[in-house]
Amino acid sequence: MDEIGRRGLLKMIGAVPVAAAIPIARAEADDAIAAKVKEAKARGKFTPKFFTAREWATVRALADTVIPRDERSGSATDAGVPEFMDFMMTDPLAGERERERRQTAMRGGLTWLEVECGRRFSKSFTECTEAERAQVLDDIAFPEKAPEHLSHGVAFFNYFRDLTASGFWSSKIGIEDLQYQGNTFVPEWKGCPPEALRKLGLTVE
Repeated sequence: MDEIGRRGLLKMIGAVPVAAAIPIARAEADDAIAAKVKEAKARGKFTPKFFTAREWATVRALADTVIPRDERSGSATDAGVPEFMDFMMTDPLAGERERERRQTAMRGGLTWLEVECGRRFSKSFTECTEAERAQVLDDIAFPEKAPEHLSHGVAFFNYFRDLTASGFWSSKIGIEDLQYQGNTFVPEWKGCPPEALRKLGLTVE
């Protein structure tokens, strides 16, 4: 895909509507989920409860395509995003109907991706080269430009991208990447920093 910075990705996610039938999980990306991911990692090799071995490989590769490792922080898999997704697919608090919706959206989307890669390159997504993966994802990453016959892929990638962002920016790595300081005590308020005002295009007085 075209190079998109992490801040640009956040802006794009906020601007792109997700298909109404696919729920956004951001509100559920809380400390409880992060704790479960941490616990699973502490036990050693993670065994997915929902994903098959082939799906798991695809999810890990696709998540790292959405948020790769860079000089600032780790990738989606470094942050435990695939583990987060597996939890979202099996979350007992979500209710049976909601779990079914999530599972259908995820498994159906992964199947679509495999079929599309097979149709174009006679390979699975994980077997495709970086350039071949980019060719498929570029066609479904921007809904307003995507052809109608790829609408299922567009809906899936929107869903997957939202889940990746939710998992990443609610993780320790993601919070550090955002340089989020939380409820930090400020002894003296000096207003918005001049460099932030300039970035927003506002006059610094």
